[in-house]
Amino acid sequence: MSVISVSHPLVKHKLGMLRNIETNSKDFRELITELTTFLTYEATKDWELEDATVPGWEGKPVYVQRMAGIDPSIVPIFRAGIGMQEGFMQVIPTAKISYIGYYRDAETLQPKLYYAKLAADISRRKIYVLDPMLATGGTTSAVCRLLKKEGCKNIRVLCILAAPEGLEKMAADHPDVDIMPAVVDSHLNDKGYIVPGLGDAGDRLFGTK
Repeated sequence: MSVISVSHPLVKHKLGMLRNIETNSKDFRELITELTTFLTYEATKDWELEDATVPGWEGKPVYVQRMAGIDPSIVPIFRAGIGMQEGFMQVIPTAKISYIGYYRDAETLQPKLYYAKLAADISRRKIYVLDPMLATGGTTSAVCRLLKKEGCKNIRVLCILAAPEGLEKMAADHPDVDIMPAVVDSHLNDKGYIVPGLGDAGDRLFGTK
């Protein structure tokens, strides 16, 4: 498994704004969108290209390159992953959207599937799982497991923050899945929150508690 952190002054600057608890929901959503565009550029920089021609301004064909293959699919993990959807779609607006939702069972503490609607031909597409916080890694691992059962072989996870514990679980469960965080934080606290983190991303995105 590769962990590819996006190192850029603008990323660090915007992360600092996200960590500020006084940042309101509107600005928080905009920052998540902006950071996701940076992650998307990084996650797609090795995409294969193919040669093509287009009509040029002189009335002659112009040789260009374009992305090869079929459109990718993003998988925003309910609910906080929805906050990253717009940032990815601004870069690749033709991407198909697949939704997967899990909840944590109160007794077993294991993720339980409650919703899945996947794009057509999902197994043929590059998959980008979107989740702002890779904390314990339990839900992300479950999502990747479901996608693999559907035949997906090219999966990457884009997250704003990652904890070492979540990265360790993903390395154990899915060594073939690349993880692309904006930053890897210190650790998880006893409640499973990332430290220093930014709090509950879903609550801050949607103004809930």
